[in-house]
Amino acid sequence: MNQLLLAVDTSGRPSRWLTWQDAVTQDVLGKISYGFGDFEFTFKGGVNRFTGRESQITLKSILVIASQSPVRWHSSSIPLSNSALFRRDRNMCAYCGKVAFREMTRDHITPLSKGGKDTWLNCCTCCAACNAKKDAFSLEQIGWELLYLPYAPTHQEGLILQNRRILFDQMELLRASLPKHSRVLELN
Repeated sequence: MNQLLLAVDTSGRPSRWLTWQDAVTQDVLGKISYGFGDFEFTFKGGVNRFTGRESQITLKSILVIASQSPVRWHSSSIPLSNSALFRRDRNMCAYCGKVAFREMTRDHITPLSKGGKDTWLNCCTCCAACNAKKDAFSLEQIGWELLYLPYAPTHQEGLILQNRRILFDQMELLRASLPKHSRVLELN
């Protein structure tokens, strides 16, 4: 199973994705207070040699982790990755507007060689042709402008950007916690 389960903190705020292995481990350790959501998954284990019964654990698609402190809402703790960046930018080149699902690259608006950082605010999606033309130049040097402004996703936006297989009940919870101006709302 490659479906991820959504972990929420004790206040009900989404915090992270769990693989089924991590979720089962959290349950066995007694760290799951309860689960909710429309979907249920049953995981089967070994057979008890004394009783002959197969062990199984059933978990909901959204799990409240008891020992987890509330998530800080003000900063993004989502790591920058090409797949999340391309989803944030809707696979659109920030310079020419081309939309493609292949041959997109990560461009540093202020090149790393000129002191730019590898951060959400300094990176954008760029087609291979524009990236080759831009090279290590600044936008001012080549007279280019961005078609859209990059932004650092909030924690909840980042959770959506990280997972392509979000269940309906998980998405409802995530959408409820997004800022009203979020561009991620337009993705799904």
